[in-house]
Formats: sequence, C-alpha cells, structure tokens
Amino acid sequence: MEPHRGKQRASTRGRKDEEFVADFCLVARRALSDCEHKLFRYHFLLGADWKLCTRKLGIDRGTFFHRVYRIEQKLSRVFRELEPYGLFPLDEYFHGPSRLGVAPHTPPRRTGPSILPERLQFPGVKRAA
Repeated sequence: MEPHRGKQRASTRGRKDEEFVADFCLVARRALSDCEHKLFRYHFLLGADWKLCTRKLGIDRGTFFHRVYRIEQKLSRVFRELEPYGLFPLDEYFHGPSRLGVAPHTPPRRTGPSILPERLQFPGVKRAA
C-alpha cells in the first residue's frame, strides 16, 4: 500500500503491484491481435513452454518463436511509450511521482517508554580496539 493525497480525502492508499498487473494485462490485450494475445496468454501469463503452445495453437516451432519475438517487440514499445506514464522502466513506474503527489509520512506514535523485559534485551557490545 502506498499513501497518496486524495481529492476529497486527506489521504488515500494505492496498491501499486495490483495496479501494475492490471495495467500490464489490459494494455497487452489492447495492443495485440486475437491470435497474438492467445499466444501471449498461454506463454507469458500461464507459463506454458513452446512444446505445449505449439500443440495447443497448432503452429510449428519456428512460427512460435517468431511470434514470441514479435509480441515482445510490440509490447516493449507500447509499455515504454504509454501515456501519461509508461509501464517501463519499472523503477519509474513503482518509485516515480504520482499524479496527486505522495502524502507526507507520519512516524508511528509511541504511547510510553519502550522497556523490554530483561530476557529480550541484548547485552552491551564492546568494540575492538
């Protein structure tokens, strides 16, 4: 969960991982043809190897790999050039600024002195000279 400033509320939360997966799947569905999306779904989302994909889709090995490379090339361009924020590079997607800005972090409150029982305290560490 990531804090954001909300329009009507002082603070809202977002789920970046789930939002990324949803964006990834929706963008892929829009950018690929039906045939390409079926291969994308079997191979990339469900994890089927080339043998299972070729048998399920009725294509030979060479056609399978040509289509996979074409799908990778097509989606990499779409993910990079997506507006207003691209899905690639990942560090910018997950750690870049949000539209509404990040809400200020408030440290957790301490209600009283934090005294641990003696059995949970670490002994003093002596430094070597």
